[in-house]
Amino acid sequence: MKSDSTGGYILFEDGLRLNGDLFLGKQAALGEAVFNTSHSGYQEILTDPSYRNQIMIFTAPHIGNVGVTPEDNESERVQVPAAVVRRLPAVPSNWRSQNDLSTWLQEAETPLLVGVDTRAATLHLRNAGAKRAGVFPTAIPEDQALEQVLASPSMKGADLAAEVTCEAPYHFDNTDLNPRWHTDTQAGQGLNVAVIDFGVKRNILQELACRGCAVTVLPASVSADVILSGPSQSKKYHGVLLSNGPGDPQAVDYGVATAKRLLNRIPLFGICLGHQLLSLAAGFKTFKLKFGHRGANHPVRREADGVVEITSQNHGFAVAPDNVPEGWQITHINLNDHTVEGLAHKEHPVFSIQYHPEASPGPHDGIGYFDRFIKEMIRYAQA
Repeated sequence: MKSDSTGGYILFEDGLRLNGDLFLGKQAALGEAVFNTSHSGYQEILTDPSYRNQIMIFTAPHIGNVGVTPEDNESERVQVPAAVVRRLPAVPSNWRSQNDLSTWLQEAETPLLVGVDTRAATLHLRNAGAKRAGVFPTAIPEDQALEQVLASPSMKGADLAAEVTCEAPYHFDNTDLNPRWHTDTQAGQGLNVAVIDFGVKRNILQELACRGCAVTVLPASVSADVILSGPSQSKKYHGVLLSNGPGDPQAVDYGVATAKRLLNRIPLFGICLGHQLLSLAAGFKTFKLKFGHRGANHPVRREADGVVEITSQNHGFAVAPDNVPEGWQITHINLNDHTVEGLAHKEHPVFSIQYHPEASPGPHDGIGYFDRFIKEMIRYAQA
C-alpha cells in the first residue's frame, strides 16, 4: 500500500464534515454521497458504471482485505469520483490479488479517504437523505469547499447514461469467461441478443454469453429501427436487454422512446435502470428515493408465489406503484420499504427487475431470470 497520504475530509452540502487520511487528493472530488452495506465486492462496486458521479461510502469497517484483480472489474475503469472507508489493511490477503486497493485507486487517479467515521456518515444520509458532497484535502478551506459542493449538479435530472455508454456497437467477446463462475448451459445457442448499453456491467454480458447467446452491445442512443433491422441483412435480433446504468431515468428520454417502440414487437428484459426505462415506456412513473438501495441481502418478494429472493441492489430511483397501466402487473416487491422491484406484461414477453441478478459476488437468487429471457427468445424465434 502506498503511504503518500495527507489530511483530508468529506463535506456534505448541509455542512457536515468528517475527517480522514486522503490518498491522491490534490483536487476536489465531487458527486452525490451514497453508502453501500455490502461486506464484499468493493472492486465490482467501484467499477460499476451505475455509480457514476457518486462518492462511495462503504459501511463495512474493513475494505480492501482481498486486494484487487482485473478479472473482477465490471467495466474498463473506476467509475466513482472518490471512495470513503473506515479502515484499510496494510497488506491484502488473497491468492488472486494483483494489487492493493489504495495503489489501484491512485493509479486510477481516484481519491481514497481513509479513517472516516463511516457509521456517522451513513446515519446522516439515512436521516437527511442523499446529499451532494465533496472529498477535499485539508489545504482547501471549508468555505471554498462548500461553494464547490453547492455548485455541483444534482443527481435528479442527470442523464449519465450518455457518459458511460459505448461509443459504437461491438460484439461481446467472452474468451476470458471463467467457467467456474458462470453456468455453461448453451441454452441460448443461435440466439442474437441486443444489449442497449446505458452503463452495462460486464457480468450481465457474461451471463448471456455463457448461455451461448451472440451478444451485440449497442450505444444508449440506438434507435428501435436499427434494432428491428437486426445485426445484419441475414440475421435478426431475438431479444433486447435494457441494461443497468446511472442517473435519473426520466432524463434518458431517448432510451424510453426506444423501449416504447420495441414494446410488444420483440422480447424485452430490463435490469435496474433498464427496468425504470421500460416502466416509463409502459406508462408508469418514477421517483427519487430518499437515500436509495445499495448493498447485498435485500429481501424481495416474488408476487406470483410468495417466494422471497435475497438480492443485490444499487439504485437511487424507483418505479411508483400507483396507477398500473392496463396490461401490466407488478411482479416483485421490496420487503424493506415495499417499493416496486419487478414488472411484467400480462400477454407479451416483456419483463424487468429492479435489482441485479448478475451481481458478483452475489447473492444469486435471481440468476434464473436470464434463463427466463432465453426461453422467451426461443419462443419468439420459433413463432
